[in-house]
Amino acid sequence: MRIALEPVSSRTTIQEGVYQQLRNALMAGNFDPGQTLTIASLAETFGTSNMPVREALRRLAAENALEVAANGSARIPIVTLARLDDLCRARIAVEGLAAELGIPRLTATDIATLERIAAEQHAIGRSSNVYELMARNQQFHFTIYRASGSEVLLQLIETLWLRFGPYMRMLSASVEPLMRSGEIDPAGSHFPIIEALKAGDFARARDGVVADIRRTHEILRDYCPATEDEPRAKGPASALRR
Repeated sequence: MRIALEPVSSRTTIQEGVYQQLRNALMAGNFDPGQTLTIASLAETFGTSNMPVREALRRLAAENALEVAANGSARIPIVTLARLDDLCRARIAVEGLAAELGIPRLTATDIATLERIAAEQHAIGRSSNVYELMARNQQFHFTIYRASGSEVLLQLIETLWLRFGPYMRMLSASVEPLMRSGEIDPAGSHFPIIEALKAGDFARARDGVVADIRRTHEILRDYCPATEDEPRAKGPASALRR
């Protein structure tokens, strides 16, 4: 189940509502790399005029989440190996710092929340609901990052996740059949992070967050084309089972 785009009705929130729903859908990897989003179709989905959709697309293009054509339609960026490597380097640097700052500030309630999310991921994995799983993954990471207390880091991380959306879409398509067959652990590397937090080993917990990003990077490299013109590789499923 993907994040559903819903009609926006309140006049005071129409523009912001369209923007936030599209933003959340992009971060969750709801759109295919290279997919075209037209103003008319989105306006019909949201039940609005073209204006708030056009403004939302403009804002998202300014964040490099979309590529806007001269006619106003938008395209989800194509995935390439170079962009993947660049994004993951940035994610490790920025999210590693947010984790380093946030982990010592996590409360017992926060850690209990992380445990609940990981348990939900495990349960969701058995039903093969890959989009719910991706949403829980985002909740898990941002629970840690918000504890950093850094508004600047959070804004940077959100921008990176926006640009990472097409890669999450590609990852979800690769993971779903292996989740269905029970060949991979849906909670990924989140349980070791929780164990480190409970032990008070902040460095190990931070390293676990970075390892989670590195593992995603490693998996996606097997599926990413080197250039925009190359077909997407199918990649060995063995990388997902490690």
